[in-house]
Amino acid sequence: MTISIPKGTRDFSPEEMVKRNHIFDTVKSVFKLYGYLPIETPAMENLGTLLGKYGEEGDKLLFKILNSGNFLDNVSSELLVADKYMPLTNKISEKGLRYDLTVPFARYVVQHRNDIVLPFRRYQIQPVWRADRPQKGRYREFFQCDADVVGSVSLLNEVELLQIIDAVFAELNIEITVKLNNRKILAGIAGMMMQSDRLTDITTAIDKIEKIGVDAVKQELADRGISEEQISILEPILCIEGDNREKLNKIEAVFLSAQNAEAGLAGIAELRTVLNCLDELNADSSSSVEIDFSLARGLNYYTGAIIEVKANNMEMGSICGGGRYDNLTGIFGMKDVSGVGISFGADRIYDVMTAKNLFPHNTVETTRILFANMGHGEAIYCLKALRKLRAAGISAEMYPDTVKLKKQMEYADKRGIPFVAIAGDSEILSESFTLKNMRLKTQIQVSLEELIDNVKIS
Repeated sequence: MTISIPKGTRDFSPEEMVKRNHIFDTVKSVFKLYGYLPIETPAMENLGTLLGKYGEEGDKLLFKILNSGNFLDNVSSELLVADKYMPLTNKISEKGLRYDLTVPFARYVVQHRNDIVLPFRRYQIQPVWRADRPQKGRYREFFQCDADVVGSVSLLNEVELLQIIDAVFAELNIEITVKLNNRKILAGIAGMMMQSDRLTDITTAIDKIEKIGVDAVKQELADRGISEEQISILEPILCIEGDNREKLNKIEAVFLSAQNAEAGLAGIAELRTVLNCLDELNADSSSSVEIDFSLARGLNYYTGAIIEVKANNMEMGSICGGGRYDNLTGIFGMKDVSGVGISFGADRIYDVMTAKNLFPHNTVETTRILFANMGHGEAIYCLKALRKLRAAGISAEMYPDTVKLKKQMEYADKRGIPFVAIAGDSEILSESFTLKNMRLKTQIQVSLEELIDNVKIS
């Protein structure tokens, strides 16, 4: 029997977890600075909550959970032999693992509407699951770090979320490009093509343009029944070039000369407002912002701004994304509550930081000093010192067994512990310690106070 874990999932070693926690702690600290409060939701949701929120392709990637007990009790023999995947699934599965954190958050807002104050600002750091094909940077189980505001239509929320993105990646020392679009612009394009009722088909296709190219997107649209004439309207828009202002001016001219493009003009106005605010506020921003009319993100619930973040000089998908959703809570019976949010992909951020060697060197250092165990009496002497070090905020431990000093030193070396304190009869008599610096290969005799100072300063 081969012991393994499911494809697309991973174990994390202590060293990896310390690095991952560095990412989580950084993201969380920025969220808290902006006044966001934490919540958690269950790993599984009712399928009725999840289905229909992510588009046709997203629904296919939902992990369904078989009903407990005899899940085939109420299934007819016809369904078992017929090629009826969805009806069978609905009979044997009532729950699924969450696909993202946004839809569960919308459900949370509706369910707890009497307990929250709008606008409600929350952050959430939890795993999500997608039945995707595992590949580099794409996992079946991964963590998202979300921040959302619901109950406000102000575009200042979009501006603030972009500032949060800039602050997080500046702290993590990752150079990024932020891509922006607006779902209303995509709706305007669909209107020009006389295909407003096919917006999902169009956005699902053009969202793949970076992966498969313009020609393949055109072919996919044709396969979906969109005519060559209608596709010809779309292609020049996706190829608009220039700086952000020029791009907006060019597409505005196209919309002004077309029919059924009013939504697109509204999207342009919103993007201009956001860009104007960023010009005023982000003079010292370390990230570049780029308007990209092909950006769709493929999620049905977006209605306004669409945000996607890429790490510069890395062959990697988006490491953060988000957008505005005006109708998501309405699906659950709570209308007229607009929201906007972003989600950091912790796993991809980890991969970027590992590839670029961006983790601080002291990130993996958990224990600062190891006390050698030279015997029972010596251990008691060291345990008293350990209590004072921990009270001073210094991570410290003592080797639990009385074994040869060489083995204890090897343990410290393998763990990357920078200091070892030794106390034998002579040290106890003089109320001191021998402090070994494992990196410099030096040692000195110090009092407890001097030991604390040396370990803190070094």
